[in-house]
Amino acid sequence: MTRPLCFLASRAEEVAADAEYASVLQHTGLSEQELVRIRLDRGEAVGDVRRFSGVILGGSPFTSSTPETDKSPVQRAVEATLLDVLDEISRHRIPFLGLCYGVGVVGRWAGGEVDSTYAENTDAVEITLTETGRNDPLLAGLPDTFHAYVGHKEACTTLPPGAVVLASSPACPVQMYRFGPCQYVTQFHPEMDAAAVKLRIEIYAGAGYFAPDAVAEVIERTGRADVSAAHRLLATFAGLCADEIDGHAANQARIDNGWQYSRQFHPAG
Repeated sequence: MTRPLCFLASRAEEVAADAEYASVLQHTGLSEQELVRIRLDRGEAVGDVRRFSGVILGGSPFTSSTPETDKSPVQRAVEATLLDVLDEISRHRIPFLGLCYGVGVVGRWAGGEVDSTYAENTDAVEITLTETGRNDPLLAGLPDTFHAYVGHKEACTTLPPGAVVLASSPACPVQMYRFGPCQYVTQFHPEMDAAAVKLRIEIYAGAGYFAPDAVAEVIERTGRADVSAAHRLLATFAGLCADEIDGHAANQARIDNGWQYSRQFHPAG
């Protein structure tokens, strides 16, 4: 029996949460049965992550580098759960893709440094693959440079031990990294298209991602960008996680055989 993927969500804003899930479904090509959403903001339990063939962590209004004393009880609970999930996906070598918020959470878990040095306002930026990125199976089929949406108050300044940069941009040196044989985080948002970023801009207009009086200008500017290449990353991740008839054993074989290529370039993890 095949196992679904898991989508971990932490947005409390219902419209934003549902739109994000819809975007990930669209660009992975999965159904709701094939990509099970778990609302961490509601305290929904993850359970045994081995029941999933892969895990995708969505973005969040939370900032992981906020001092613990300033975090809400919900944020503290969400991040405690995520640290446990990361322990399990690392132990069992479960494929993982963290979108934006993942950079902060994984950085905290894995011993990297995350702060506001390379924060970026909402925009479409040019992403460039590193040499290692060009040879990573998750990025197969992507051009060496492409555009994607960003908008974040924190970013990675020091990689976790053993992690390797796969993509960068002029204003943010770490746009994507791999921290295990099949575990990744992106600072950019591969799930968002022009309609999705417009909605996100409207929902978070006063959240500090751009000047409050710049909503129309940001929507107009971001709407001109072609970010279609970035979407391929999600479809590729879903394909690499796809189960065969034998369930976990077959999925593990896909990781060992299909993703062994990445470890030829970086054996960490």
